[in-house]
Amino acid sequence: MITILFEIIGELLNLFRWAVILAAVFSMLASFGVIDTRNRLVYTIGDFLYRITEPVLRPIRNILPSFGNIDLSPLVLILLISAAQMLLGRIYGAIVMGNVQGLFL
Repeated sequence: MITILFEIIGELLNLFRWAVILAAVFSMLASFGVIDTRNRLVYTIGDFLYRITEPVLRPIRNILPSFGNIDLSPLVLILLISAAQMLLGRIYGAIVMGNVQGLFL
C-alpha cells in the first residue's frame, strides 16, 4: 500500500515537471508569435498550463531577483521538484527498507 502511495506521488511530481516545461515552452512560443493564441484550442491549452503552474511559480518569481526579460522561475521549480523526488525516494527507502542512515546522507 505504501509503495503505491509513493509511486502515485512520484508520478504526480513527474507530471507537474512536464507541465512546467510545457508552460515555459508555450509561453516562449506565444511571445515570439509562433503560435496564435487567438485560436480557441491554443488559448485553452495555454490557459490550462497557466492555471496549473502559476500558483507555484508566482512565489518563486517574488523571491528571485529581476533578470530583465529572462524568467528563471521554471528552472528553479524544476530543480525543486527534482529535489522533492530525491527526498521522496530516501523517505521511501527509510520506511520500506529500514535504511534510516540513508535518509540523512
